[in-house]
Amino acid sequence: MSILIVGGGITGLATAFRLRQRHPEQSITLLERSDRVGGNIRTDVQDGFRIEAGPNGFLDNKPSTLQLCHDLGLGEQLVAASEGSRKNRYVYLKGRLQKLPGSLMSFIGSPLLTLGGKIRFALEPRQPRRESDEDESIAAFATRRAGRQAADVFADALVTGIHGGDPELLSVRACFPRLVGFEAAHGSVIRGVSRAATQRRLDATARGEPAPGPTRMWSFPGGLQVMVDALSASLGDVIQKSVSLQRIERTPTGWRAIGENNGSWNADTLILTMPAYEQARLLADVDPTLANQLNAIEYNRIAVVAVGFRAEDVPGGPMDGFGYIAPQRTRRDVLGVQWCSSIFPGRAPDGHLLWRALCGGWHRREMLDWTDAEIVRAVVAELRLVHQLRGEPVMTKVIRWPRAIPQYFLGHLARIAAIEARVESEHPGLILSGNAFHGVAMNDCVEQGSVLAERAAMTTL
Repeated sequence: MSILIVGGGITGLATAFRLRQRHPEQSITLLERSDRVGGNIRTDVQDGFRIEAGPNGFLDNKPSTLQLCHDLGLGEQLVAASEGSRKNRYVYLKGRLQKLPGSLMSFIGSPLLTLGGKIRFALEPRQPRRESDEDESIAAFATRRAGRQAADVFADALVTGIHGGDPELLSVRACFPRLVGFEAAHGSVIRGVSRAATQRRLDATARGEPAPGPTRMWSFPGGLQVMVDALSASLGDVIQKSVSLQRIERTPTGWRAIGENNGSWNADTLILTMPAYEQARLLADVDPTLANQLNAIEYNRIAVVAVGFRAEDVPGGPMDGFGYIAPQRTRRDVLGVQWCSSIFPGRAPDGHLLWRALCGGWHRREMLDWTDAEIVRAVVAELRLVHQLRGEPVMTKVIRWPRAIPQYFLGHLARIAAIEARVESEHPGLILSGNAFHGVAMNDCVEQGSVLAERAAMTTL
C-alpha cells in the first residue's frame, strides 16, 4: 500500500518520519515544490549572524517536538533559552518598555493597568461562566473574563506575538482552546491554570519524576535548521524536491498527483499538508466547493527583519530578556522585537547583538509592499526610539512571508469541521492537514504528524 504526502513543511516531514518509524511496511513518498524542505523553518547565516527565518525556537509545553528531536538522535544537542528570556518579556506602551508581570507582586506594582483594571482582573474567578456555545473572539473572551484593560494589553500582546492578528477577529476556541476549557471545567481561567499546574505536579510525583519546571523554549546551537536537516537525512529518498504539481485526480484505486512535466505519482492515500490556498488550487477541479472552503482561510503578511549591531552602540549592552511586543492596536511599524543573541548563544559574533523585528501583521499588511531599504529604515527608527541606539546596523536582512500565518477567524472550527466532514464522506483516501487546521505552532504541527501517520496507516490497511 502506498502513501503520498504533498508538502515538505514540518507537518509533512513529521508525518513521513512517524510513518517510517512506526509502519516501515508502508511505501511513502513526500513531494515538495521548492528545492528545500522545512517550510518557514530555516536558519540563515550572514556575516557571522545566525538568523531564524521563521520560528525562533519551540516550547516544551507539549512533548511532541522535544520527543521528535530525541527520536532523531538530537537530544544532546538541544539548548534551552536563557533564564532571562523566560522571565523578562516586555510590551512597548506609553512611549517606553514595560515589563510584563510574572508574579503577583510584580502584577500589583505594574503600571500596565490602572488600579481599577487590576481589581477587575483579580475578580476574574468571580465572573459567571459562559453557557453559550456560540463562537467568541479573543478580545470578547478576555474582556468578559478579565476586563477591557486586560484585553487591550495582555490579550492583544499575546495575539500579536503568536498570530500577528486582530483579537477582535480571531476565535478564542480555535486559537486558545485551553482557556475556554478552563472556564468550562473550573468556572475561571485563573483557577483552571492553577489546578492544571497542581495536576501536573501530582502526575509527575505519581510517575516518580521531579516536579515539572516552567515552560521553556528550545533550539540548537546551529538553529532549527539542525532539526530540518536531520529529518531530511532520516527520510532520504522518501523526499522528492522541486516538484510542482498541476493537479490531483481520483483513480479507480486511489489518487494521482500530476506534475508540470507530466510526471505522475499514484497512491492509495493522499495527504496534503501545504498551505490551505495551495490545497485549494490542487482540489479546484476535484471539488470546487471544498476548494472554496479552503480558500476562505485568510493569511496575514509578515516581514522578518534581522539587524545586527555592535554591542557598544546599544546603551546598557545586551538586554536580559526575550524581547518586546507592540500591541496591534498601536499600529506601529514594528509588531515586536526578539533579542535573539540574548535568548540563545552563538547567534551573533563576539561584541555584537542580533535582534529580529517582525513587521506587517493583519493591520499593517502594506509594509510588505515597501522596499527592503524602506522596511529597514522604519525598523531602525523604531529601535532608536525604544533603545536609544547609536550608530548604524552592521548587518540587515529582510525575509518576506507574503502568506505567513493562517488566521483562525470566528467560525474557524466550524469551517474546519465542514471541510473534514466533506473529505471523509466524499473523498476516501484523502487527508488534509497543516497549520491552517488545528494549531499554528511547531508543537501543533509535529503533534499532527503523529495523528496523520496513524490515520494514513489505518486508511491504507
